[in-house]
Amino acid sequence: MQVQNKNHRFTKISLVGSGLLLGLMLSLTYSAVAEKMTKPQLPLDDLRAFAEVFGKIKSDYVETVEDKKLISEAISGMLTGLDPHSTYMDADAFKDMQASTQGEFGGLGIEVGMEDGLVKVVSPIEDSPAYTAGLKSGDLIVKLDDTPVKGMSLNDAVKRMRGKPDTKIELTVIRKAEDKPLKFTLTRAIIKTKSVKYKLTEPGYAYVRVTQFQERTGEDLAKAIKIMHDENKGPFKGFVLDLRNDPGGLLNGAVGVAAVFLPKGELVVYTEGRAPDSKMQLTAVPENYVRGGVANDYIRDLPAEMKTVPMAVLINSGSASASEIVAGALQDHKRAAVLGTQSFGKGSVQTIMPMNNGAAIKLTTARYFTPKGRSIQAKGIVPDYIVEDGTDQSNNIHEADLTRHLSNSKDATANVPAKPASEINGAKDAAKEKLNEKKFAEPKTPIEPASKDDIQFTQAMNLLKGLPVVQSEAPKAKTEAEKTN
Repeated sequence: MQVQNKNHRFTKISLVGSGLLLGLMLSLTYSAVAEKMTKPQLPLDDLRAFAEVFGKIKSDYVETVEDKKLISEAISGMLTGLDPHSTYMDADAFKDMQASTQGEFGGLGIEVGMEDGLVKVVSPIEDSPAYTAGLKSGDLIVKLDDTPVKGMSLNDAVKRMRGKPDTKIELTVIRKAEDKPLKFTLTRAIIKTKSVKYKLTEPGYAYVRVTQFQERTGEDLAKAIKIMHDENKGPFKGFVLDLRNDPGGLLNGAVGVAAVFLPKGELVVYTEGRAPDSKMQLTAVPENYVRGGVANDYIRDLPAEMKTVPMAVLINSGSASASEIVAGALQDHKRAAVLGTQSFGKGSVQTIMPMNNGAAIKLTTARYFTPKGRSIQAKGIVPDYIVEDGTDQSNNIHEADLTRHLSNSKDATANVPAKPASEINGAKDAAKEKLNEKKFAEPKTPIEPASKDDIQFTQAMNLLKGLPVVQSEAPKAKTEAEKTN
């Protein structure tokens, strides 16, 4: 009797769910017919299966689950199953994302992604608690306080790292170069990112570091150049643009930065996708980087020498997306020499699509290409001069290391896990072994950019001064990437 009643309840819930979905499907199917099949038909059998699973969870799961949670998780899973950068943002996450593009948000200041159920550091934001503590690109976060990360969704992990300013959180991290796990105690803060930092490193030589591409990054760069130009009291002899550990940001910010150094009208980047509005050609004209057009063009008053001053661009594995667009454009136009290590390789465009419930989806809608037609996706920018920073490079991660990464459009391979299962399982075992250690390694603080200890910067200065550049031996993987690029 009990089994029959349970089955009867499930049948009712399934019928209600199926009825609602079928009603929606019938109306949409009718509309599609009326529009002469201009839209793809909904997969009725698959949606019926979804309704059955939904009903089974509602009736038989060990605990009661709210409809909202189930639907939200289903949407999230649908997006995260596509590629590492498509995701569902609830209302709070959407607000945080909007705030971050304006230069102020709460948290630890760390760009993260999910890989094989664990949180990987893509890049710490400069001057943030994460950066100051010494977190690095490629670090694997395995615990948040005493809670293992394994089994959490990326959104859940990010929510745990968020919190009120001045509250603390302990991160347990596995770093490939360390024999023991690292423990970082971070104090949450309101992250006010200053996207452009600058100084005259010596008379005639300007240095600008872009930490993230925000709404005002291009304008702030123009102001920095004017200040340094006045301070220098004459033309620049050389210019270093530092894009290391810059995780990207807004596309128009990248176009604006590139436009500072390229002749007006030159192609900066173009994009290709399935939807008509995903196909764009962005050139160095005000309409593509500033609101209000020519009247608000912050580049027009810059010294003419900015189009010709000798330049070096610094990149590393933490340089992603918008920073790769800038480096690729300047490299393709022979406007600057690129130094450092191979960049992250995120050559895809994400479009933020707000939803009616206050949430939003971040959906990969296009691939982008450098002016010469190079696809950076899963390949990255290969420097003209490979110069390592003196640390262990084996810890660095790239887009191609991420499961379900979008394939390069010129590759014949499909979107498959980047690493074999044996290698992933080996990494799991190594992580567990390190976690079982009773002692923890001592975290190290980062090297100050543009200091005498900054090897990549000093080699960039050598290049600008006509001195020999001491290069690192290129690993095999980088040589192959250079050939394909």
